[in-house]
This record gives sequence, C-alpha cells and structure tokens, in this order.
Amino acid sequence: MRRLFIDECLSEDITIKGDDAKHLLYAMRVRPEQVFTIVDKESKVAQAKVISCTSDTVQLKLLQYIEDADTEAPIEVVVAQCLPKGDKMEFIVQKAVELGASSVVPVVSRHCVVKYDDKKKLARQQKWQKIADEAVKQCGRTIKPTVEAIVSLEQLAKDYADYTRFICYEAEDEQSFKEMLQSADSKKYLILIGPEGGFAPEEVQLCKDAGFKSISMGKRILRAETASIAALTIVMYEKGDLGGIY
Repeated sequence: MRRLFIDECLSEDITIKGDDAKHLLYAMRVRPEQVFTIVDKESKVAQAKVISCTSDTVQLKLLQYIEDADTEAPIEVVVAQCLPKGDKMEFIVQKAVELGASSVVPVVSRHCVVKYDDKKKLARQQKWQKIADEAVKQCGRTIKPTVEAIVSLEQLAKDYADYTRFICYEAEDEQSFKEMLQSADSKKYLILIGPEGGFAPEEVQLCKDAGFKSISMGKRILRAETASIAALTIVMYEKGDLGGIY
C-alpha cells in the first residue's frame, strides 16, 4: 500500500497540499476511495481513504490506526560517505535508507574527484533527499532520514562527538570491524567511508585524534559504494534489527 508522510499529527480529516498533492494528482492519478498508509510527524501510522480531490489538494479521511507499525532499528546509524564519482551517491543514499540509516552525510575529502560549487552542492543535496524520501515510502519506514549538507572531512571530525565513530580504512591491519563492534556498547554509530582513492594517512590521523576508531573491512579492497552498504549492513546485523523476525 502506498505510504505518505505528513508534517503534522494525524486527525480525522487530512489534507495533502503542495508537491505531495501534485505527485498524487498528476503522477499517481489518485482518485476518491483509494486507501493509503499515512505516517505523521510523530511516526504514528494509520490507514486513510481519499474523499475528494481538487486541482491542488487531496482530502483524506482517517480509517484506523495501525498498531505495532514501528519499523525503525533500535540504534541510530549515520553513513558519512566521501563523495564518489558519477551517480554512485544516489545508489548509496537509496540503499542506506532501505537498510535503516538515520541520516547520510556527504563528505569532501582529499581524494574526492568530484568538485561542486555552493549552488551545485545545494542542488545535489536536494536531489539526494528526494531519492531518500522515495526510498522511505518504498521500504515502509516510519521516519524520514535526512541527507545532510555536504561538509568537509575536517568539519565532520568535529561533529557527532556523542556517537561511536568508525573510519573504514583499507590500510588498517590491527582492528577488524567485527571485533570493534562486538566490544562496543552504544545506540548511536557513525561510519565514515572514503572515495575511490581512499583516505590520505593524514586524514586518518585527523579522525583518530578526534576519537574515531580505524577499522578494517577485510582483506579485499571494496568499491566506495560497496563499502558503504557492507559497513551499514554489518552494523545493522550486529547491533540493529537486520536479520531478525518482527
């Protein structure tokens, strides 16, 4: 069933306006009597039926609340991805949302090939957010993860101090991701993945000095997009709800 998010609390009568209404009216060709799943700003979930449509609004009637509808993991995981080439970031954002990431942070590091000016940075962020929003509806989540503004590695190293932070480093030969996770006792994690060229040693040291733990993903060198999805999957399996029955 199609899922809609609203930025207000659920009530008996629900009015959809703006871009969401346009998408319903002109892309999905919504008609009266159709039933949707609605998620409100407090992550409450209900079923609602379309009552009427105008040229720019869709009016729905609440049918029933859905109990035990929370699909979120018991942990928060931020995926900090250094900018990859091409459209790989789109794939990373989509899959990160499906796997349960709480947010995605695009990062500029030394070996990033792509360069954006301020206008392009904003346009990219907005595009990636739209991809995240669509992924949320498809996979049935009850919160909308945020794609944050593009930041420098230096800024990221200062942020998220209350998270358990990992940097996935291909030259790490002492600490495995699995071992570090098994000894971790946290509800909030951040995983930092490099671009195609990897991290410079100075960048790794910068992160270590800021409290990041340098970890190995294994013997094989992974592509940037593979490393992101693999790292998130490992965290969600070891500490979250991936692989469980709910």
